[in-house]
Amino acid sequence: MASAAISRGEILYLYRSLLRTARQFCDYNIREYTKRRTIDAFRQNQNLTDSLAISAAYSDGKTQLDVAKRQAVVYSLYAPTIKSVMEAKSI
Repeated sequence: MASAAISRGEILYLYRSLLRTARQFCDYNIREYTKRRTIDAFRQNQNLTDSLAISAAYSDGKTQLDVAKRQAVVYSLYAPTIKSVMEAKSI
């Protein structure tokens, strides 16, 4: 995709997809880490202007999305039976 410019819509779609995938993790710590990592990476790259750098960051994001989707499936197979303290409802 280095030859074609990546639109703002495609970047926002990738961002939302990464956050949606983060919500699929059963474990609180993994879910929050994935969400935080996504937000931090997009903030770090928000000022990129070079089309090659934007394309490389977008490609890296797509790779991270694929990894996160696979990991969400694997983690769901071995989901913890008890909730984290952070997820427990207070009485």
